[in-house]
Amino acid sequence: MAALQFELQHTDSATKARTGRITTDHGEILTPIFMPVGTAGSVKAVTQQQLNTEVKAQIILGNTYHLYLRPGLEVLEAAGGLHQFNGWHKPILTDSGGYQVFSLANNRKLTEEGALFQSHIDGSKHLFSPEKVMDIQRIIGGDIIMAFDECPPYPSEYAYAKKSMELTHRWLQRCFTRFNETPDRYGYTQNLFPIIQGSIYKDLRTASAEFIASQNATGNAIGGLSVGEPMEMMYEFTEHCCDILPVQKPRYLMGVGTPWNILECIALGVDMFDCVMPTRNGRNAMLFTSKGIINIDNKKWEKDFLPIDDGIDCEMSNYYTKSYLRHLMKSKEYLGLTIASVHNLAFYLWLVTEARKHIAAGDFKSWKEAMVVQLQHRL
Repeated sequence: MAALQFELQHTDSATKARTGRITTDHGEILTPIFMPVGTAGSVKAVTQQQLNTEVKAQIILGNTYHLYLRPGLEVLEAAGGLHQFNGWHKPILTDSGGYQVFSLANNRKLTEEGALFQSHIDGSKHLFSPEKVMDIQRIIGGDIIMAFDECPPYPSEYAYAKKSMELTHRWLQRCFTRFNETPDRYGYTQNLFPIIQGSIYKDLRTASAEFIASQNATGNAIGGLSVGEPMEMMYEFTEHCCDILPVQKPRYLMGVGTPWNILECIALGVDMFDCVMPTRNGRNAMLFTSKGIINIDNKKWEKDFLPIDDGIDCEMSNYYTKSYLRHLMKSKEYLGLTIASVHNLAFYLWLVTEARKHIAAGDFKSWKEAMVVQLQHRL
């Protein structure tokens, strides 16, 4: 058992983009990387085998809030953790539940102790404290576990954002105390990542990034962005945080985003991304492709017998036609949801792999600028 290692491999001379290798006890992750979101122990409509062979995922996410409520800790512990329970034997990152509690604003109460919330399943009341969230994530068994934080909404008044950030920092210290006094589960090392907050206030972001960097964690996360603020503001604060965080540790930008967001943020120095967008949009007939965006519901695809996307490395995307996928979606056939979800995820993984190649080759900037325009084009 060894703590997470990060090896910086290439740094782009024209941008702040970089490539690296993260090593965990469940395997390696080549960065930059996109992590499919498996909210309830499953990436919606996609099997673990498809994640391996079609999507070529290297790491997936599990959601602490949802897994805690169902199937519950007793089942997960009896199974030997989430890896054994869902049959995914590569790395897993578990979020802290902080974002779900944030999104449950009407059904939760924040105190110094933690967040009291009502289950969306049966209305039962639960308290998430920093200590409890560490214990829950130990039992779920993520290779990377996240600190419990408060994600302030956008917009937030300065006073609220400051108070929220300071609470997040106090909670972080409690997370580290609990994490350091509890053993790893299931025979492999778990790693705690702290999260930068501070809303859209530069002095708060600076203070938070400096505080998080001082914790000397194995990796660090940037939270509280992509919650409604303008895109340029997201880029500004992502870059500002990356400039403060240590170079030799992986940087994870939480909950971002579109393919072009990801490319722009790779250029700012981010290594890790996650977002529900590829699967959620896929289930709603929006496909991201190497040539641009497709609304597969549109009649123009009715007799298009060409592959969904022959420009990416995914057998499903190369095999099924746009016409057939449109038919499945119109007929509300479950297979359509699977094909669209697998395709979008495979596209995201293809995109970060291409970014990695171009960073190593030294032509990332020109490639990125062309791709950002191309990917936003509606076909």
